[in-house]
Amino acid sequence: MTDPQLVLTERVQQALGSAFGPEHATEDPLIRPSQFADYQANVALSLAKRLRRAPREVAQTIADHLDTADLSVEVSGPGFLNLTLRDGWIAEQAARRLLDERIGVPQPAPQTVIVDYSAPNAAKEMHVGHLRTTIVGDTLARTHEHLGNQVIRQNHLGDWGTQFGMLIEHLLDIGEEAALGMLAAGDGNAFYQAARHKFDNDPEFQQRSRRRVPLLQGGDPETLRLWREFIEYSNRYFRKVYRTLGVTLTDDDIAGESMYNPMLPDVCDELERTGVAEISEGALCVFPPGFKGRDDQPLPLIVRKSDGGYGYATTDLAAIRYRVRDLKADRILYVVGATQSLHFQMVFAAARTAGWLHDDVKAEHVQIGSVLGSDGKMFKTRSGESIKLTDLLDEAVVRAEAVIADRGYDAEARRQIARQVGMGAVKYADLSVSHDSEYVFDFDRMLALTGNTGPYLQYATARIRSIFRNGAVEPESVTGPITLGHPAERALALQLLGFGSVVAAVAQLSEPHRLCNYLFDLAQTFTSFYESCPVLKAEEESVRESRLALSALTLRVLLRGLDLLGIEVPERM
Repeated sequence: MTDPQLVLTERVQQALGSAFGPEHATEDPLIRPSQFADYQANVALSLAKRLRRAPREVAQTIADHLDTADLSVEVSGPGFLNLTLRDGWIAEQAARRLLDERIGVPQPAPQTVIVDYSAPNAAKEMHVGHLRTTIVGDTLARTHEHLGNQVIRQNHLGDWGTQFGMLIEHLLDIGEEAALGMLAAGDGNAFYQAARHKFDNDPEFQQRSRRRVPLLQGGDPETLRLWREFIEYSNRYFRKVYRTLGVTLTDDDIAGESMYNPMLPDVCDELERTGVAEISEGALCVFPPGFKGRDDQPLPLIVRKSDGGYGYATTDLAAIRYRVRDLKADRILYVVGATQSLHFQMVFAAARTAGWLHDDVKAEHVQIGSVLGSDGKMFKTRSGESIKLTDLLDEAVVRAEAVIADRGYDAEARRQIARQVGMGAVKYADLSVSHDSEYVFDFDRMLALTGNTGPYLQYATARIRSIFRNGAVEPESVTGPITLGHPAERALALQLLGFGSVVAAVAQLSEPHRLCNYLFDLAQTFTSFYESCPVLKAEEESVRESRLALSALTLRVLLRGLDLLGIEVPERM
């Protein structure tokens, strides 16, 4: 089972080697979908300058050496190669996909991939800013697992630091039961703000809070007990959010800042002992090469402050060392806001200087853009506060229920479908734009049943299921064969063959929007097929069986693709 674009890439590379020598057999043929053929290879235009020959002449030479079994080739324009696959080859490959459990998704040599995502702060509520890191990270984790990689999810909670002295003292002031009840209910922001207000305005409270910090860091049993209560009740709230969103994070994936705290002295000692870090103005610093401040002086990455304390950089370096040495990572994905770009560049550079990151391990910052309101500014409440993620998700379900209210479902079915549609709409709207881009949060657009939205894809999938219900046929029982007589059948079959390479590209490039775009194009292609080609009422039995096979394959691809995006699909809509 082969992807058309990969087949054509190999064929054109073989022709390049035969025509111009083996040194050209690894050239990128620059193959792209074309409106004039199935695909177009543009390599002749870039190669002609180096060969000092006319592009059209180079293209014709490639065409003359091309293996045209199962395809036809035409030279057009200034030197484009128009490539058209034969119908029989497309039909055969589509039929094979129908019998393939993986639907053409490759299984490369497995790697250990660590995905660091979500990372809310303990004792605080999750807000809309956590939505993207959670959703994008979960899709990447799902995708890598489907490709056969060993995925280690890491939820890097903000669960340690000097702020816990303040929080523990406030808990003691208002009482454990009241404080923990607020955390479990998701009112962490109110609790934190009250503690912060007292810290800023009550000198006695501030002194108590400061005295509490060394007790926590020193392992005082009662202080640790209270801290653990904070973490447990925060985690109850996080679990509720993750269940609502349908993401795969569990308690086993928590690897918060506190986990690395015992490692920090050794990390600093190793950096200083090996000469990677040096004392500068009383602080222990790494000066990664190539980073300079406004004064054109080397920019320091502080790993131990002049007062002996540690910062985020120390924890992140400890995490890299642990993930490479202990977890044996081949690749580490940090799904974190774009504003942290410089921080991660410096941390990665420092880790490479220390030898913790080497050529066999790839660390990547998957930069996450901001969510904006309709005014083009950061998405906040009218009072200027961050919007609670739970409020946002609840509103999505309420609005989704209004969208499907007139469809005749009983109350229980309506609630279930509304939850699936609401969550699907929010997640798809996020995933369908490039992760490093900003996007405007707009319920009306994301819940629309038309256009590039989650509900549109859910509806398209439900409609295919209705075909099989109406025909009293189980999709799993359909085996083909597939024949292509109508252009819409051919277009659909060709589109279906691209699924595997798209999934591989999502993992390779960390770009879930590629899968969204593919699924939307597939749903549109199926709609054209459905409107042009009767399925159950096809005039001939062989044509009916072929169209049922194309429908079954489309259903499988849509369901698998949406599952990789973490989107549930209602049986009916």
